Amino acid sequence: MGRAIRDVYGDSLLNYGKENKDVVVLDADVSSSTKSGVFGKAFPNRFFNVGIAESNMVGMAAGLSTIGKIPFVNTFAVFLTSIGLIGARSFGSYSKLNIKFMGAYGGLSDAFDGPSHHSLEDVAIMRSLPNFQVFVATDEYQTDWLVKNAIEVNAPMYIRLSRDATPTVYSADTKFETGKGMVLREGTDATIIACGVMVGQAVAAAEELAKKGVQVGVVDMFSIKPIDKELILESAKKTGAIITAEEHTVIGGLGGAVAEVLTAGGAKVAQEFVGVRDCHAECGPYSGLLKKYGLDVADVVAAVEKAIARK
Repeated sequence: MGRAIRDVYGDSLLNYGKENKDVVVLDADVSSSTKSGVFGKAFPNRFFNVGIAESNMVGMAAGLSTIGKIPFVNTFAVFLTSIGLIGARSFGSYSKLNIKFMGAYGGLSDAFDGPSHHSLEDVAIMRSLPNFQVFVATDEYQTDWLVKNAIEVNAPMYIRLSRDATPTVYSADTKFETGKGMVLREGTDATIIACGVMVGQAVAAAEELAKKGVQVGVVDMFSIKPIDKELILESAKKTGAIITAEEHTVIGGLGGAVAEVLTAGGAKVAQEFVGVRDCHAECGPYSGLLKKYGLDVADVVAAVEKAIARK
């Protein structure tokens, strides 16, 4: 298990912010949780705690972007993509301003704060906005790249971050590219396309299935928008079964994005969806919530076996 995603984010924001004086950071009074406070402590003149006023925070970021600054706005994903949505739509999507929307505590990772703080629909919301790029952080090394890339690329972005640590699947020298999925494991019987914490679950599931003689490929589709259409269609043609796995509702997120590609590409393939089934989750330990709401390794294994049986 690697470092907590939020801790890596705070350190990366500080490190790359030292190099680029145009980086400014805004937070909605949760900087100790999002870890944006690490940047704020080092650069107080470039850090703005706006209070619990997410919509105002996005408006301030829009103004800063018009004078050449690179604003990172920070709060829990559920509030950033709801209260902050009108600003995201008007200033990011419509006006194409260079604002970085950093959705902390994505998915079920704010476990004990319950359904008011869980974010299970954010990816569906943000990928529907024109001109937005949408990413889900998988591990510590990818998180670091996502921060660096956000500073370098002039485009509105939504980046979903987790509170917790996730399995490390990359190394410091891994090369990432916007719009390109990462093939972590080759397979012939099925392909699991996952993002975030579910990438580690997918790898573990593939290892379990290999013991039964089933060879499953694993793809990390961290770039939700733009998405790697070519890789999705190649995987469908190669294995004949696609399973998507995400810490998100099965409605409109990664699974929906992959299904759109498969349908548009005329792929005749069995598809199964691993995700939360159109409900709100309760409070509890993070690992327990993943298991209860169908996001355990065993759930991925079962979905793969079901998809293969439908081929």
